[in-house]
Amino acid sequence: MTVISVENVSKRFALGHGASILAVDDLSLNVNEGDALAIVGPSGCGKTTLLRMIAGLEQPDSGIVRYDGILIDNTAHRERGIGMVFQDYALIPQWESKRTIGFFLRLRNREREVPERVRRVSHITGVGIEQLMDKFPRQLSGGEKQRVAIARAFARDLKLLLFDEPFANLDAKFRSNARIEARKLLNEFNITTIYVTHDQLEAATMANKIIVMRSGRVEQMGAYQDVFNDPDTMFAGQFVGVPTMNLFEGEVWQGHWQGENFGPFPIHNPDIADESQVIMGIRPQDIHLGGAVAGVVDSITPFFAERYQLLNVWLAGEEWSVQVSLDDTFTIGKTYQFRADINKLYFFDATTGLRIRKQ
Repeated sequence: MTVISVENVSKRFALGHGASILAVDDLSLNVNEGDALAIVGPSGCGKTTLLRMIAGLEQPDSGIVRYDGILIDNTAHRERGIGMVFQDYALIPQWESKRTIGFFLRLRNREREVPERVRRVSHITGVGIEQLMDKFPRQLSGGEKQRVAIARAFARDLKLLLFDEPFANLDAKFRSNARIEARKLLNEFNITTIYVTHDQLEAATMANKIIVMRSGRVEQMGAYQDVFNDPDTMFAGQFVGVPTMNLFEGEVWQGHWQGENFGPFPIHNPDIADESQVIMGIRPQDIHLGGAVAGVVDSITPFFAERYQLLNVWLAGEEWSVQVSLDDTFTIGKTYQFRADINKLYFFDATTGLRIRKQ
């Protein structure tokens, strides 16, 4: 296993005509031995660029990457022990699966080990891939290509495993199965893993820690549930969690926050001056029926697998979402009464986006 240290790394890409974009901005992080870390964030936030710099596929403009305290550039490629699984599978069209999976071991005159590696991967995941060994990529489904790509990663002397949106091209059913299979492998091999994904469920399933990235920087790092329950910033609070957190503009007066429809709520922070502009956040599952706030139901979206429905509600220029039981009946255009759970409120500075915590 491997400890990864990323120290003040930046990367800029030219766009042409003198323009450029800063993909990663003076970013530092440590990945401990045996960690499974997921990097999440919106498109263009720099998560794939960061992964490629950790893999040695991109050179940072500044900063360094170390493996176990040694600069990555000072470690020969064949000694790095990196397995990588790509979104597009990266299979050689002219190679059958057994040649793809056995490539690393064949280079080291250890091809005889391939059948046992494949047998072990099949045993752990519960999915046999022996029947795919003589097939070419054109003969494989998307799910089969991904299984071959994962088997290739594990059929080597792994120290670090990198995933770049590995299941994005699979449909929902195969994506769910693939997560389970990959998680079994990670549990069995206990390899330091870094996982880039836009799928929060995938991040929560595959990793014990997540990084939320924004504009090339780390917004927050921690266990998924910790970031969900205790966001440091408005961005992290809204990005992590499905359905998305509701945000309401308001201001503080005599220690209480008041918005257009909701409030007054105690803010529990004496450092916040009167008339300060503050955003109140609350998750849809923490707004309940039966209260003093009226709202007109504008749309209803059922989520059958998750057993809830999402109401889109509006009043006096504000819109918010409410998560309710799938068994309850609501009518579009009808007014209902709502209340916010005052124990589940988040307050953020309207200018900086930073969390205002209780004191």
